Amino acid sequence: MRVFVNGFGRIGRSVVRAWAQQPAQWPELEIVGINDIAAPEMCAYLFEYDSVFGPWQGTVTLGDGVLAVNGRPIRLYRSAELQDINLRDIDVLLECTGYADRIEIASRGLAAGARRVLVSGPSAAADVTVVLGANDAVLDRQPIVSNASCTTNALAPLAKLIDDRWGVVTGSMTTIHCYTGSQPTVDAPAADYPRSRAAALSMVPTTTSASRLLDRVLPQIAERIAGSAVRVPVASVSCVDLAVMTEKPVTVDEVNAALRQAGGVIGATDRPLVSTDLRARPESIVMACPETRITPQGLLRVFGWYDNEWGFSNRMLDVASRMGKG
Repeated sequence: MRVFVNGFGRIGRSVVRAWAQQPAQWPELEIVGINDIAAPEMCAYLFEYDSVFGPWQGTVTLGDGVLAVNGRPIRLYRSAELQDINLRDIDVLLECTGYADRIEIASRGLAAGARRVLVSGPSAAADVTVVLGANDAVLDRQPIVSNASCTTNALAPLAKLIDDRWGVVTGSMTTIHCYTGSQPTVDAPAADYPRSRAAALSMVPTTTSASRLLDRVLPQIAERIAGSAVRVPVASVSCVDLAVMTEKPVTVDEVNAALRQAGGVIGATDRPLVSTDLRARPESIVMACPETRITPQGLLRVFGWYDNEWGFSNRMLDVASRMGKG
């Protein structure tokens, strides 16, 4: 199955790293091309030396427009107009530029000849938004698929598990989220006042797309869970803090047993971990079982970590694999 990556930023590079680092995980996938407007030398440099995940432990070479990762050749392109590249032999295009919310951007891969497109984020142009472990049964032959957001990938499988077992009446989710490239390193004007402040110096209260996307992914509990975010001065790993009222009574032991047995995209730990310990975990969310609480009135609180880059990039590859087989 031939895969092409458009946009070699944080997610694009993490996708290629995950694929090359775990060849047995996706043996059916072959990443054959990358397109980015940056110089090939810069693309190779940023892939090899990563401030979050560390230096690449394998081999990286660049020559004649080819990036070879562990000896696997990937053709590099540098075109601002994706449709100018011949993609007729591509099964799935991974649209990782972060600008594919409009149909004219999201559909460029199809215009270039790719059979299907997977967008690495929310997209109003997508035919369907898919979260593994939540609504992946809706994935069919849709040409443009959105992989939702990293927070939605963490929240939706967890919310579905709780709703399936005990029913969700109402709830509130806060994601404590590491800073991203959408925030400035120094104070600078922005449409959102708090987000105009230096990312590494303050905790920044803001919004999250996960609330809107959760309603789309799990319509059976639409508008039952509100969401907000606080961006914090760490470079990687975020968390979901979810409090819900359930229809059926539940105990801490029952919840933790269910979290430990969930498997798939939901991991669990009983260790007293901090965020840096979860770096490069491939799950969509890793539940911290010691943090589970229930008030005498029945309010359930659960807490889970997620590597918002690495876990999400693993889901990109998982969904691409499913799309290629469909």
